[in-house]
Amino acid sequence: MAGGKRLRASYVGIDRDKFYPLAEAVGIIKKTANAKFDETIEIAMRLGIDPRQADQGVRGVVDLPNGTGKKVRVAVFAKGAKADEAKAAGADLVGADDLAAEVQAGKIEFDRCVATPDMMGLVGRLGKVLGPRGLMPNPKLGTVTMNVAEAVRSAKGGQVQFHAKKEGMIHAGVGKASFSEQQLVENVRAFIDAIVKAKPSGAKGTYLQKISLSSTMGPGVKLDTSITTQGS
Repeated sequence: MAGGKRLRASYVGIDRDKFYPLAEAVGIIKKTANAKFDETIEIAMRLGIDPRQADQGVRGVVDLPNGTGKKVRVAVFAKGAKADEAKAAGADLVGADDLAAEVQAGKIEFDRCVATPDMMGLVGRLGKVLGPRGLMPNPKLGTVTMNVAEAVRSAKGGQVQFHAKKEGMIHAGVGKASFSEQQLVENVRAFIDAIVKAKPSGAKGTYLQKISLSSTMGPGVKLDTSITTQGS
């Protein structure tokens, strides 16, 4: 009940029917993020697509200019020199058959998974475990690569993956409440720009249908989709 009362109180002064300029929305979200921990600032987008159609999928990665503020644990499937490169780049877990055995046993202590191409025969057998968690390495996302060092650094440096789910919805964390307003504005704009650039050829009508920002425990604020990418 206390959490519900706090959330209701945080909506005071917010016009739920208004579509706010990006900078103003970020200011509101920061002021209402008053939990006892550093809340994640989250973006939710509804796109004018049908993800079930082959030519309307939206998926990719974006490097947020100010990072996510989240510690990302990275696992790498590699052998020999590539395994050494991954360790040197800061990978949290590096292995091959031994790492696969841990994953099969349900011991998944990582947030991102990278693999060298020669490891995909092994990793492919883990699809039923990694797939539902969004952890399956994918060459289109840069997580199946020989350049494991760069992949590890990108994952730890603020790279965010996005994937439109059913009803064309995309959710992602774009920073922390402790970030400055400018940092959050830059991150949100970079994320929206990446979604715009990923517009599929089959999308018809209005592509950016709805965008909202919120903090982990705070209220949601609707963004003006017409100006979010134009320096607002």
